[in-house]
Amino acid sequence: MSWTTRASTELSNEHVLLSPITEEHREPLRKIALDPDIWHYFVTLVETDEDYARYFAEALADQAAGRRAVYVVVDRASGHVAGSTSFGNLNEADARIEVGWSWLGSDFRGTFLNRWTKLLMLTHAFEELGAERVEFKTDELNTQARRGLRNIGAHEEGVLRSYNYMPGGRRRDAVFYSVLRAEWPRVKETLLRTPAPSYAGPRA
Repeated sequence: MSWTTRASTELSNEHVLLSPITEEHREPLRKIALDPDIWHYFVTLVETDEDYARYFAEALADQAAGRRAVYVVVDRASGHVAGSTSFGNLNEADARIEVGWSWLGSDFRGTFLNRWTKLLMLTHAFEELGAERVEFKTDELNTQARRGLRNIGAHEEGVLRSYNYMPGGRRRDAVFYSVLRAEWPRVKETLLRTPAPSYAGPRA
């Protein structure tokens, strides 16, 4: 089977479940997606129910067409939907894949859930798909995302200036990061060392 088929499969460990997106996820995701903090550095802006409907329809369409493997992130400790992430830019011929389109609801930020999610996705990319390179990109201004990628051992490759338009018309400078197959054992060890905090429940 091709990467287009094999990339999209349920992934799980004791901390997080990644489920390929379906229509059943529409409402659980909507409940946490209408938070402006999520979309501050995204090329997509979700401010209204109409925005969310377009965002969700695009995710389903990308999944169906094989353009992305779109996942819904579920926190195992609480059973709650926590956010979404994707594999994209699937280039099987060159053994290259991107991890991105990632966001978490406010109750799940700072809980190490993002790290356990990255562990699942990188493990799948390198150990199941046979990737040689996994890449990430983010806004140069997104210091939190950049710090998180450095902390897991991703290599900062450089800035592509004026890479794309952002909502509102700003031109984004995009920073690229990568993990190579030879680096994966070290990165995996780093991710496995990270302790998982207990889930305290949604904040009031």
